Amino acid sequence: MKFGVLQFFGWPDRRIPIETVYERALERIEIMDQGGYEAVWLAEHHFSGFSVCPSVHVMGTHVAARTRRLRIGTAVSLAAFYHPLRLAEEVALLDVLSGGRVDWGAGRGFDRVEFENFGVPGDESVARFREAVEIVLEAWRSEKLHFEGRFHRFDGIEVLPRPLQKPHPPVWVAASSESAIGWAAERGYSILMDPHSAHVEIARKRELFRTQLEAAGHDFGGREIPMARLLAVAPTEQEAEAVARRGAGWIVGSYMGDGQAQLFDPKGIADTPARQDPVDRYLQGVVIYGTPDRVADEIRRLEEEMHLDYLMCAPLSHESFISFTDEVLPKLL
Repeated sequence: MKFGVLQFFGWPDRRIPIETVYERALERIEIMDQGGYEAVWLAEHHFSGFSVCPSVHVMGTHVAARTRRLRIGTAVSLAAFYHPLRLAEEVALLDVLSGGRVDWGAGRGFDRVEFENFGVPGDESVARFREAVEIVLEAWRSEKLHFEGRFHRFDGIEVLPRPLQKPHPPVWVAASSESAIGWAAERGYSILMDPHSAHVEIARKRELFRTQLEAAGHDFGGREIPMARLLAVAPTEQEAEAVARRGAGWIVGSYMGDGQAQLFDPKGIADTPARQDPVDRYLQGVVIYGTPDRVADEIRRLEEEMHLDYLMCAPLSHESFISFTDEVLPKLL
C-alpha cells in the first residue's frame, strides 16, 4: 500500500497569522519527505478559510524547493477556472522545477461561490472542465497544438515548457458522481476518490469504475486509485473521537453552516438521512479514528474490503498527523 497526505490549509481560527498556517503545513511536508509517504496532494480552494490555497501550482513550487524525493500532487487543479493553456504551462513548469515529481490531479470543483466569482456558469462547469483536461493533455503530447472545441480553438500553438516526465506527468481526475466516473472510465483516465463518501460507497464506486473502464477497452491492472480518507489518531479512543467529531463539525459547518448552504454543494453531506446528524454520519463510516493500533487495524480491514492500495490521508489535527507518521505508518509499511 502507498501512502500520501491530502494537505489542506485550513484557517478556522483567524487569530493566528496566515503565514503560520503555511509554515506548519510545510513543516509537515518536510517530515513526509523523510520517508514513508509517496506524495503530498495539495488542495485548491478559493474565498474560504476551509483551505486557503488558491494556487496549488505556486504552493507546489515552494514544496519542491523544500523537499527532495516526495512527489507533489494536485488534489486538485480546478481546471474549469483556468485558461487551459496557462494550466498546461504552469503544471509543466512545476514538473521541470521539481525534477519530474508532479502527479497531476484535475477536478471540476463544487463551490458555487467559486463558480459565480470566476464567472463560470454552473451549467457549463462540467463541459469546461472536461475540455480543459483534453487541451492540457493534447498540449503536452503535441509539438504544435491543434484543437477545436466548444470553448477554445487553437491552431498550431507551441506550449512551453514541456513536462520533464514523458510523455507527461501521471494524471488523475476527481470523480465523485457516477457520471464523472463514467466519463473518466470511457477515456481511460484514472480517478481520485473523495474524502466525504462513506467507506462502503467508495468501494462501490471503485468497482463501478473498474467495470466501466474495462467495458471501454481499457486495462485496470496496475492503476493506482488514491482514496482520500479523513483521519484522527490519539492515545485513547475518547480523545480520537473528540478530534474526529471536531473535524467533522468543521467540515459540515464549512459546507452548511453560517448561511453557506446556498453557496456550497454539500457533496457527501447530501447523502445524510434526514434523521441522522451529518457529523455522526462522518463518524459512523467516513472518518478513520482511534488509537494507533485501532487505526492500523482499520486500514488493514479497508485494504481488504475496499481494495485500498493507495491511502490519501487527510489528518484532522497536527497531532493526528504526527501519531500516524510515528506510530501507525511503521506498522503498515
